[in-house]
Amino acid sequence: MQATVITIGDEILIGQIVDTNSVSISKHLNAAGIVVREKCSIGDDRTQIVETLERALAHSQIVVVTGGLGPTKDDITKRTLAELFGSGMHIDERVADHVKGMLESRGIAFNELNRGQALVPDCCTVLFNAHGTAPGMWFERGEKVVVSLPGVPFEMEHLMQDEVMPRLKARFSLRSIVHRTLITAGLAESMLAERIAPWEEALPPYLKLAYLPNPGAVRLRLSAYEVEGESVAREIAERFEALKEIIPEYVVGYETATVQELVHGTLTGRGETLATAESCTGGAIAARFTAMAGASAYFRGGVVAYSNDLKREVLGVSATDLERFGAVSEPVARQMAEGVRRLAGSDYAVATTGIAGPSGGSDEKPVGTVWIAVAGPHGTVAACRQCGTDRGQIIDRASAFAIGMLRDALKR
Repeated sequence: MQATVITIGDEILIGQIVDTNSVSISKHLNAAGIVVREKCSIGDDRTQIVETLERALAHSQIVVVTGGLGPTKDDITKRTLAELFGSGMHIDERVADHVKGMLESRGIAFNELNRGQALVPDCCTVLFNAHGTAPGMWFERGEKVVVSLPGVPFEMEHLMQDEVMPRLKARFSLRSIVHRTLITAGLAESMLAERIAPWEEALPPYLKLAYLPNPGAVRLRLSAYEVEGESVAREIAERFEALKEIIPEYVVGYETATVQELVHGTLTGRGETLATAESCTGGAIAARFTAMAGASAYFRGGVVAYSNDLKREVLGVSATDLERFGAVSEPVARQMAEGVRRLAGSDYAVATTGIAGPSGGSDEKPVGTVWIAVAGPHGTVAACRQCGTDRGQIIDRASAFAIGMLRDALKR
């Protein structure tokens, strides 16, 4: 069973808003065993809407459309769908009463534009939108279904959950799609692929492996499409258990697990503490830890020492070393970690100092050069990492590398 997801709106195409609807819709469909064959975004143009829908219906049994259902003249989806299905339109009084009540409760006058939101094609099944003014619509053409939903994300979400998915499950005989994701950290994608090649080659044809690299981690997703869900889910679990025996030191966990969550659990369990000293990452490492509930049990605090003055005066970095080696250097990174560990009285400390760009680089130390140090009961370790060329990417990667080094230090 295949589906196409179409988001409509000029505001999406010009980058004024981010399309989150297609992500949510795809998750709902996938969880029910419906394969999303294609996702696309188009503008508020009648010809484009018709052409895209006809093309989608040629290869998909289900088409889900969002957007273009507002009360103003630029929202043309509803009338275009009525024309496409050769249907007249009428006022749905239940929708009209609902819209009027919602607007009056907000002190907004109910006018003809608002009443137009209750205008629906004769051939559709109205999907009542209890959370907004634009109703959803369900159309059928032979064995195929087109669903039109409002573009407001929380309204769309309620309709998908309460109206669309129950109807799709009743309308079609659906088989399962099974996904499970193992999170690894510490091996680059190419090195990981080489290490697990025999395991990957032994996978049966109906299990598809995808490598999904993130800063500091690589996700391995095993998928099976249109299968008997329970038995395949067990097999995927067994395959991943076998993989964990091959790379035990690189496995973080499943699905959305992160390295910081692993560190969080280790420090909490041991009753040990952590502090951070950050220059180029600007507090991003501290933010990753303090975003987790329970961080107060181990996180002592952090210092964002952006200037050399603070590195000297707060963290105790040697002025001579700053002058001789520069702020982005191994000696400075080590002293930052040791200084904040001493200052906070923590068991472990992490420090970063680097060039986040876009300026400030040199031939010797190009933009993206970051020195990272971890200080702990067994000494201090430091490493230089090249973290890219974009400022946001550099901060993200440096933070991930630093937390990965902390995880390794906790194993000692």
